[in-house]
Amino acid sequence: MRIARFSIDGNVAFGAVEGDRPDELVLDIIKGIPFADFELSGTKVPLSKVRLLPPVLPNKVVAFGRNYAEHARELGNDVPDAPFAFFKPSTAVIGPGDEIQYPSFTEDLHHEAELAVVIGRMCREVPRERVKDVIFGYTCANDITARDVQKREKQWARAKGFDTSCPLGPWVETDLAVETASDLTIQLTVNGEQRQLGRTSEMIHSIEDLIVNISEAMTLLPGDVILTGTPAGVGPLNVGDEVAVTIEGIGTLTNKVVKRG
Repeated sequence: MRIARFSIDGNVAFGAVEGDRPDELVLDIIKGIPFADFELSGTKVPLSKVRLLPPVLPNKVVAFGRNYAEHARELGNDVPDAPFAFFKPSTAVIGPGDEIQYPSFTEDLHHEAELAVVIGRMCREVPRERVKDVIFGYTCANDITARDVQKREKQWARAKGFDTSCPLGPWVETDLAVETASDLTIQLTVNGEQRQLGRTSEMIHSIEDLIVNISEAMTLLPGDVILTGTPAGVGPLNVGDEVAVTIEGIGTLTNKVVKRG
């Protein structure tokens, strides 16, 4: 099931996305929230009549860096022996169609296409064999990075945590098994030109590795998001660019870059 979060007539709701053709998609509005038992209301609205929002509002976004060997090497970095985590604040999150604001403090803004894992239940110290039980689903993410700031400041709080640096969407796909999500095509285009192309099977540390690693240290809450790293091919974005992340079996997340006002 594809679960979207949307607004219509000033109201915010969740809905199940139905249909196959992009111009025929509809939302069956969910009664309640999707992280608990819910029912479909049977009230359906065309997707074209709503504004899609970030599919979740995470308490925290835990991101893992250098989790694809070719990406680590393209930036001259060593491949880490263990998962390498950092954080993006909730204020970094935007949804499909929202604008990525080019910060005034950088001159080298980069795209990074990523598979995002959405947590479905409160959990801590998750054993590997239970990882599948705590995953709600998967969505597309773009880990927007101020590359010059990242290199200059050494730590990544400003370089990767600024407002609008974490586009998520367009919805959460809940029907993918961990094994399936671990071998999907992931690609990114800028103005229609392919920049990144890889497979999630190229991850150094698996989805299970990442959730086991971070849940040893902290409690994960429903709606929290885990970013799993980016394949090679990262590169610059400019004001006016349209950037799109597409992940097999999930969908396409599209955003435009604008100058921060």
